[in-house]
Amino acid sequence: MDVEGWFLRADERGNRAYRLPHWCDGNAVLARVHGAAYFARLVDEVRALERGDHLFFTDWRGDADERLCEDGPTVGELFSDAARRGVVVKGLMWRSHTDALSYSEEENRRLGDVVREAGGEVLLDERVRRAGSHHQKLVVLRHPDAPERDVAFAGGIDLCHSRRDDARHRGDPQALAMAAVYGDRPPWHDVQIEVRGPAVAMLDAVFRERWEDPHPLDRHNPVAHLRDLLGKADLVADPLPQQPPEPPREGDAAVQVLRTYPAIRPGYPFAPKGERSVARGYAKVLRRARRLVYLEDQYMWSPHIARLLAGALRRSPGLHLMVVVPRHPDVDGPLALPPNQVGRLQAIEGCLSAAPDRVHVYDLENSESTPVYVHAKVAVVDDTWAAVGSANLNRRSWSHDSELTVAVLDSVRDNRAPTDPNGHGDGARRFARELRLELLREHLARRADDDADLVDPDDAVRAADAVAHALDVWHEGGRVGPRPPGRLRHHRPERLGLLTKLWAVPVYRLVYDPDGRPLRDRLRNRW
Repeated sequence: MDVEGWFLRADERGNRAYRLPHWCDGNAVLARVHGAAYFARLVDEVRALERGDHLFFTDWRGDADERLCEDGPTVGELFSDAARRGVVVKGLMWRSHTDALSYSEEENRRLGDVVREAGGEVLLDERVRRAGSHHQKLVVLRHPDAPERDVAFAGGIDLCHSRRDDARHRGDPQALAMAAVYGDRPPWHDVQIEVRGPAVAMLDAVFRERWEDPHPLDRHNPVAHLRDLLGKADLVADPLPQQPPEPPREGDAAVQVLRTYPAIRPGYPFAPKGERSVARGYAKVLRRARRLVYLEDQYMWSPHIARLLAGALRRSPGLHLMVVVPRHPDVDGPLALPPNQVGRLQAIEGCLSAAPDRVHVYDLENSESTPVYVHAKVAVVDDTWAAVGSANLNRRSWSHDSELTVAVLDSVRDNRAPTDPNGHGDGARRFARELRLELLREHLARRADDDADLVDPDDAVRAADAVAHALDVWHEGGRVGPRPPGRLRHHRPERLGLLTKLWAVPVYRLVYDPDGRPLRDRLRNRW
């Protein structure tokens, strides 16, 4: 395996202050598709923690009352019980904008209060770029006396309402309000990965860097600062326990941690000029793509990302691009909806201009034909390199907010043909291929062993197009007769009128998809 051909080298990360390993091997990595599967694993692992063990987490939104399993516990109960047992519980929640703007300031504060009352410590963290957010979703569980039990979870799934869905896509009983097309209980598709082995120490260090950042927690919000002072909120991070030894080797996968931190003043100690290794990691891999780029993404909007994808399509005439996105944004209304639509429309048109017959964009619906909201952030390139994280395919996630993505190169080959889709001799790899096949089997309503026609990229595209076409025809014909199997539909973004674009495009670029790069990098169009 040419690891340096796929992963960023030290000189390619673009952050001279980076002090963690650039990658490590010997890891076991498992995909946990759907919030229900992830939450069940999290409950088992946290309940097994003992006095002196560590539970560290970061999140964009956390709801203390979110039930992690049908009969509980809630997030607040699980973490509070751990703290009462003597587990060292530390959390970093984005402070968030006000609930009046459909954000989660009160919910994040409430989770912090619940855990703090039990003896843990959760800080509301506003050490971000103005109008930015901390978007990382990470849980690290360490056992100082038994490092072989260490585990970490990272990906797209927040510890909050709407995330506990499963393969049936009936939605979380505790649902957040969304666009009306998703109903009262929006179906939700998401992915988290479970990591064991030396990479857990890397993810632990990512948390520790943020925790030990000496800058004030509330950089931009004097009102929140006053409220914290009056409410006697915790504004100072207590020292963390000593970092345990690196866990022993557990598997066959090499792992690279990719991050986004914006350029802010004063800069982060661990990224003084920001870090955009998520963008750089994707850009490097896309230059290498030859047969299939498979993506699942909440947004897939930004001409910057579209240019990278279009470049890959132009370089490789045999390359297919498969993308699974939400059918509709999570918001609606005459003011909120158009800026959400315009970015994706531009991105899709940019890709189609490069290879109209090799770009395949789909959305999902459940068996009742209710659209499924795709919140996953997954990439698989040539069944070799795979990535799961919090970063979406847009400029905001690649430059403006804090993000965390885990890239995986499995050392175990997958010997099903084509054995070397990329053509560089690195071969298809077990984790990457099986992740793609698991997702496609679900979207096509296939059994676990029914994927012989999905292994080859050309065959996979034909199979997906056939399912999407059958469902499209059934809907267009008035839904007469039995519903065809599967969940994929061809994605058809709505066209916007010229007058709408005149105001929606600048709002999209300034508010929805801002640029967090230093001016010099913007001018050079460099990540």
